Amino acid sequence: MNPALFVATLGGIGRLKPAPGTWGSLVVLPLLVFGPVIALLLGLLVTLLGFVATREVLRDAPDEDPGWIVVDEAAGMLIALAGLTAEASIWGVLIAFGLFRIFDIFKPWPISWADQQSGAFGVMLDDIVAGALVAAALILARPLLPGVI
Repeated sequence: MNPALFVATLGGIGRLKPAPGTWGSLVVLPLLVFGPVIALLLGLLVTLLGFVATREVLRDAPDEDPGWIVVDEAAGMLIALAGLTAEASIWGVLIAFGLFRIFDIFKPWPISWADQQSGAFGVMLDDIVAGALVAAALILARPLLPGVI
């Protein structure tokens, strides 16, 4: 497998059925053990690598957004996890995961706007925006759910 395809599919995870985007989001959850700051830094790194890999993979069809490209879900989910505290419970992780998947599937504005952008930028951007919105929602919800988020 070429390196760009390996990164875009997260080592083939994007080929899992059903719901490859859900698998791409799930695979990064264990990385939260390193804390929210590391999750954010990894999210930024995966975003950069994902953009480069996606641009290469879509070179011949730049306006496509195939479901098997899941590096965008991994990046967005890592950014969402950055909104949790280091003491977040499993319930907080499940809330972050659930919100991210809901935002990624239903694409409320501004995620829908980001999804309409073309090329690798658009493929990556909608999940980055979704992750950032989830992280913001988690931070705002902390006073309402102490010890959870």
